[in-house]
Parts: sequence; structure tokens; C-alpha cells
Amino acid sequence: MSRVPLIDPRSTTGTVTTQLDEVRAAFGTVPTMFRAVANSPAALQSMWGAFGALGGGTLGPAIGEQIAVAVADRNSCEYCLAAHTALGRRAGVTREALAAAQSGTSDDPRTAALLGFVLQLVESRGQVDAEDLEAVRAQGWTDEQIVETIAHVALNLFTNYVNIALAVPVDFPTVALRQPV
Repeated sequence: MSRVPLIDPRSTTGTVTTQLDEVRAAFGTVPTMFRAVANSPAALQSMWGAFGALGGGTLGPAIGEQIAVAVADRNSCEYCLAAHTALGRRAGVTREALAAAQSGTSDDPRTAALLGFVLQLVESRGQVDAEDLEAVRAQGWTDEQIVETIAHVALNLFTNYVNIALAVPVDFPTVALRQPV
């Protein structure tokens, strides 16, 4: 049971209604995470705006979903792991690639380097050094893509924390965590 009310989209007004209508248009429904976040119009605006901005970024949906899966698994966020696995499949990522992303790995060396960097960011709370950045650049990732990756990590930390702290019910097909809880 959620630790905050799950806002009924039919009871909202103003910008919350507009944003939840956009969420519904994107998902076909309003997932429970957005209904929980709608308790704060500012938080909803921040989250939905970040999803929109990063969705139009240079990394693309397949990499974005693999980043989300890696961060969710590392943080033991069952909600985000389920949601981003489903969204990753919708973006054309194979089940095997998504399962590998849970551990921060990939058959593609370029993707593996980026996912390794992502998990290093999470584990070290951002305390990476110049060599870590050079290792990612050596695989062909640009500075724009590295900064965008950090933004993806930050957004996913936000959603992980919301879902874990508020015990948001999972409304996507569940996926087993690889990291021990």
C-alpha cells in the first residue's frame, strides 16, 4: 500500500491535469508512480519535464531504458525495474540485453562502458575521476552524451527514491532484481 494517496487524475485541476493527461497519452494510462508524485505539482512538473527533455536527447530510448534498468536494479527499486524493462522492450531492447543491463553489462562494448560508468556514478555518489570519463570517451561517447547520461542517472535516482520511500504499488509486469535487497 502506498504511503501517500494515489491522486485520481479525474480530481485534479490546472497543470496537474495537463501533465497527467500527457502521461496518459504516453502510456495509455496514468501509472501509479505519477499518481503518487502528483501529490506535489512541482515534483510532477520536474519529473515529467525531465522525462520529456531526456526523451528527446542524443542517447535515444534504448540506451535510456538500459540506464534506467541498471540504476533501478542497483537501488533495488522494483517499480522502476518493472517499468523500464517494459519500456525497454517497447523501445526494441531484447530481454537478454535488459537482463544484462541490470548488472551494468552489455554484449556491445560501447554500451557496456557506459553502463559501467552509470553504476560507478551510483555507487560512488558521483565521485568519479578524469580517468573514468576518459574510459567512456574512449568508447566513442561524447561529452554531450556523458552529461546526458548523468542527467538520466539523476532522474532515475529521483524516481527510485519516490517509489521506494513511498511504497508505490508496481503496476507493470514484475522483474526479479539481481542485486540483493
